[in-house]
Amino acid sequence: MIKVPVFDNSGISLESVSVPEERFGGKVRRELLRDTIIMHEANHRRGTASTKTRGEVKGGGRKPWKQKHTGRARVGDIRSPIWKGGGVIFGPRPRDYSFSMHRKAKKVALQSAILSRLIDNEVILIDKLELDSPSTKKLANLLKCLEIRESCLIVVQEFDETIWKSCRNIYNVKLRVASDLNAYDVVKYKKLLIVKDVLENLKFE
Repeated sequence: MIKVPVFDNSGISLESVSVPEERFGGKVRRELLRDTIIMHEANHRRGTASTKTRGEVKGGGRKPWKQKHTGRARVGDIRSPIWKGGGVIFGPRPRDYSFSMHRKAKKVALQSAILSRLIDNEVILIDKLELDSPSTKKLANLLKCLEIRESCLIVVQEFDETIWKSCRNIYNVKLRVASDLNAYDVVKYKKLLIVKDVLENLKFE
């Protein structure tokens, strides 16, 4: 069992709850977690890097000088890759780097990501996360009271425009709905601020 602190909306400590490791797979599957992170990064690659082959670079196709009796090396084309301004051998071409993983693998990776944060004591629960109106200052003060000084991922049950407007201008703070939670975001951000009810009702589908 892992003890996780619970705070109220003002940053005052209320209690500690026990979270069973078995609910998150029992152990951190590092290899699967690594594969999932690579997948997310690959899926965000634009894949637009491109170089020109010898058939695409500027230049005529005639032979620069005759084959023999010049004292110079044999050359057939000024677009040769060994010449300055020539084509590129095996250079990058536009391509799609994206790939997918099985749904169950993604589920286990998310469980491992959350479990790793729980083991490292980087998960903080909050009883309720509510603001009367959008206020970056109020949310920043709350994070300060919770001693969150690093990057933070805030997880809520449903999208809240007030919370989103309050956190969008805070550096390295991101709001994520529980249904959209993924292993990459959990690993990317140092702290995990989750509404208590969300963690208890979190489903891995």
